[in-house]
Amino acid sequence: MGLTLNATAFRAWTQLCAGALSATRAEIDALNVFPVPDSDTGTNAYFTFASGADAVDALGPETELPELVKAHVDGLLTGAKGNTGVILSQLVRACFRDLDLRHEVTAAAVARSFIAASEAAWAAVGAPVEGTILSVAKAAAEGATQAAEAGVDGRTVFGRAARAAREALARTPDQMELLARAGVVDAGGRALVVVLDATEHALTGRVPERVDRAIPVPTPASGDDLSADGPSYEVMYLLDADDDSIATLRAALLPLGDSLVIVGGDRLWNVHVHVDDVGAAVEAGIAAGRPYRITVTHFADQISRGPRKGRIVISATTGDGLAALSRAAGAQPLEFTRSRPLTIAQMSASLREAGAEEIIVLPNNSRYVRQFEAAAQAARQDGIRVAVIPTNAQVQGLAALAVHDPGLGFDEVVVAMSSAAAHTQHGAVTIATEPGMTMVGPCEVGDVLGVVAGDFAVVGQDILAVAYEVIDRILSPAGEMVTVVVGDGAEGLIEESISEYLRTLRPDVDLVVYEGGQEAYPLFIAVE
Repeated sequence: MGLTLNATAFRAWTQLCAGALSATRAEIDALNVFPVPDSDTGTNAYFTFASGADAVDALGPETELPELVKAHVDGLLTGAKGNTGVILSQLVRACFRDLDLRHEVTAAAVARSFIAASEAAWAAVGAPVEGTILSVAKAAAEGATQAAEAGVDGRTVFGRAARAAREALARTPDQMELLARAGVVDAGGRALVVVLDATEHALTGRVPERVDRAIPVPTPASGDDLSADGPSYEVMYLLDADDDSIATLRAALLPLGDSLVIVGGDRLWNVHVHVDDVGAAVEAGIAAGRPYRITVTHFADQISRGPRKGRIVISATTGDGLAALSRAAGAQPLEFTRSRPLTIAQMSASLREAGAEEIIVLPNNSRYVRQFEAAAQAARQDGIRVAVIPTNAQVQGLAALAVHDPGLGFDEVVVAMSSAAAHTQHGAVTIATEPGMTMVGPCEVGDVLGVVAGDFAVVGQDILAVAYEVIDRILSPAGEMVTVVVGDGAEGLIEESISEYLRTLRPDVDLVVYEGGQEAYPLFIAVE
């Protein structure tokens, strides 16, 4: 009997995997003694799968399964963090690459996909080691193959593969002396088991039984490096390069250090390596293609940070003017554009590197609220107080910043900022870049669109005329001030025209105009 996959079930599975890794993140972090005891394997696995789930979540409800799968595997690849995250992304990518999603998936096809995933992961690692996630993946493939040969259905194959993975995880201390000395199973292997258990649960409804060993918390190393013999830095970057250049890149990186993993394909690659010479690792990427999103982590910094003090506000901003306004209000801007959206890795890094014991986050974009909250959960495990105020628009962030008082207690100021943001009605004016259907009818390229509380509410031809209608929609009798943030595409006497309109409509209302410099939206509008 075949296994039928569908878009709804796939969406649910991506969320289930991310949720399962979130719930076990602290446990997996505590297992992390190989390749360096930096206590972040669970966090890296979670952020990797959260990135994949977010990529799927960003697509509309009518998106078909093949497109959802591509978004997920690309999201895993571009959002992969750490050695384990990169390997997990390759396992999932290779698994789905060999499945024909147009028809029922047979038990034999499931087994082949597990074999392909294991082989791809082993091939991606520069110096494969037994007793790691690779051993667990190989055991899962063997379990799937045996199940398929026994004539069971596709769902049962997944269950047998997950069971084999759990048993292999319990054996990892017998395969690696470092794990045996610490008395733990492999952290990366445990992360893979969590994903497979979540998959079995999604397919069968059963909650798998744990078979791995007891999990004490190892004591991390200290000193200048986390390992006396290992490299000091983790280098990661995405790479735009021809597939045939990867072998040369691998050969260049392998002598520089260890934990080399290169995964991807079709000109999109994720490169991970531990080195002492960061420059050489990046130069090798430049020789192969175009590296970007380069991140460098000094392992010793992860366990030897000084005490955190004070409070900061992190505000996600788009446009130079809005970034400057945030700085002037005492916040630390985290800038993004349409072509360079924020990643979960950037959000996590902004919290981790803030050096403050209290952090208030203003996402200022509906898509970023949940992602920042995920990053905040990891920061809270490090003892940092983090509050994510659900600001869905840039102007809500400005309203929240206006009432921030460093002299107030954390809880008190969070309540004040949350209230200010919640009571700010917001809208915007943008230009249609493609034909489509809005809540108020069709639009064509070049039409001016008015946005009210995140939804298209006006279709017109003139920026000012649409702006007036947006103001009419959001200006309640209790409104006291209209704020307009001017961006690219707004020309002419914007301030004078809106001021004259308000004098006629509501002479009791004040007007404040800022130069925001944001792209795609000529005007952001708020009423407080």
